[in-house]
Amino acid sequence: MRAEARLVAEANGRGGTRLATVYGEPPLLPRRTGNGGDHVEVHLVGGAAGPLGGDDLRIHLDVGPGAHLVVRTVAASLAQPSHPPAPSTLTITATVRGSLAWLPEPTVAVAGCDHETTSIVDLADGAELMWREELIAGRHGERPGDLTTRTTVRYAGCTILRHDLAIGAHHDAGPATIGGARAVGTLLVVGRRAPTESEVRSATAAVMPLAQGPAALVSATAPDATRLREALDGVTVNTRTHDPNAKPDICRKN
Repeated sequence: MRAEARLVAEANGRGGTRLATVYGEPPLLPRRTGNGGDHVEVHLVGGAAGPLGGDDLRIHLDVGPGAHLVVRTVAASLAQPSHPPAPSTLTITATVRGSLAWLPEPTVAVAGCDHETTSIVDLADGAELMWREELIAGRHGERPGDLTTRTTVRYAGCTILRHDLAIGAHHDAGPATIGGARAVGTLLVVGRRAPTESEVRSATAAVMPLAQGPAALVSATAPDATRLREALDGVTVNTRTHDPNAKPDICRKN
């Protein structure tokens, strides 16, 4: 299956954000779910199982100057194998001149899968970013399939992060990667909310300041998804609390 989703967020001229484009093809179905004052929130709803082997999925995000976009998913993504076996791919491209928070639920490497996620983020000078990635090594009691993430972030034309992570039967799971943990993740923060090393509250998390600041990468491992999220959110970073009044498929006017 080949599918794409596209979101374009623009400042509305009244201190808020409007969605100029909301487009999606199954299984990538974006739904506006909340308005937090200065920002707009969108959830990606899975319109079909996946990603499945053979899928080629693409997500395009464009955040204009003065706009603030938060993107979440309604549930974890299960990267699943196909018969006959085939790799699946998810490519995410983002152009950010305002503020973007990419906060999806984890991706689970189901036994037998072969999945790769590639993310390329271009930030303008002064743009802000929160970018969370969480990987779970298989469902309960199963050995994980192969799952790779490749993330490139550029700020004002300069590459500030190039991060690859791979889990699964064909990848090293030694101390240099996940050390036998079942869950691993990162939270990249660019802008005034970037944490410092003193703000880490978890023994399994670490903060790496980036050269082009203010920016920092929080990395963590954990035995499960719940404790991974606690470790990543253990720094004093506001990852934009979910709008409690959000309801799928309801579009509010600013």
